[in-house]
Amino acid sequence: MQVKHLLLIAIIALTAACSSKEPAVDENLSEAELYQQAQTDLDNNSYTSAVSKLKALESRYPFGRYAEQAQLELIYAYYKNAEPEAARSAADRFIRLHPQHANVDYAYYLKGLASFDQDRGLVARFLPLDMTKRDPGAARDSYNEFAQLVSRYPHSRYAPDAKQRMIYLRNLLAAYEVHVAHYYLMRKAYVAAANRGRYVVENFQETPAVGDGLAVMVEAYQRLTLDDLAATSLETLKLNYPDHPSLKDGQFVPRESDTDDRSWLAKATLGLIETDAPLPPGETRASQDVIRQYEDAEDQIPAELKNPAEEDKQDRSWFSYLTFGLFD
Repeated sequence: MQVKHLLLIAIIALTAACSSKEPAVDENLSEAELYQQAQTDLDNNSYTSAVSKLKALESRYPFGRYAEQAQLELIYAYYKNAEPEAARSAADRFIRLHPQHANVDYAYYLKGLASFDQDRGLVARFLPLDMTKRDPGAARDSYNEFAQLVSRYPHSRYAPDAKQRMIYLRNLLAAYEVHVAHYYLMRKAYVAAANRGRYVVENFQETPAVGDGLAVMVEAYQRLTLDDLAATSLETLKLNYPDHPSLKDGQFVPRESDTDDRSWLAKATLGLIETDAPLPPGETRASQDVIRQYEDAEDQIPAELKNPAEEDKQDRSWFSYLTFGLFD
């Protein structure tokens, strides 16, 4: 199956999922019956139906015995139904209305989880995408929300898991800053690259990215002919990360080449105007990376496993396509 077919199927599936309506809820159900049916839906992973019943329970019986519990479980139902924004909104509402509730720490935890999974879409779940190169907004939100949980409720049953996720998120955010710094190096923006590298070193201590931040600082300072700063950064790198990939036999090896192969227009405009071909409408660099990964995976399929019909289809002439294969 070709890449465009896979993308088309994914778009249709997402459109169908987004356009689905919540099922109607019987108006004659009592509070206990609504709650029990919602629990059954949650147990059966019928989260859309559970959301409908929990919302109906809250609106019909706002002061009932199950009202607070329904609000709490609605957060979970939204989260499991892949509705992170709704889950976060429901969590904020519960925290605002019930700040002293015995299980308010659970609302904080689910809010962090919703942000944690927010940028892990359909493609990211099935393809080995580098999460450190994606927009860190949701990761930063998740880190802050888990930090609130750990700070306010250090003895919560959810605190240990939140701390482990915070370590992962901190490493991810640090790696993202290093990617940005490398981008600045590539664009010959050495001052910006040095600042990013120093930011990683100063704010993300004890993460694997600190060595990369030091390497960026060394290279940027060398390009700027700031020899004292470059020497200091290099000594720190050698002392703390002697096995860093940028060090070969104790000597620093720059990541970027000395030659500037950009066009005269890119140089004159400080990179604001590039001569690379513009992206097609609706495409981004990220979408091109996804398509490239699909194509690489397709090329690696052994010949004996490929469908002969697909091979023949690729070798068809323009006349065959024009006549829908009637004269093949």
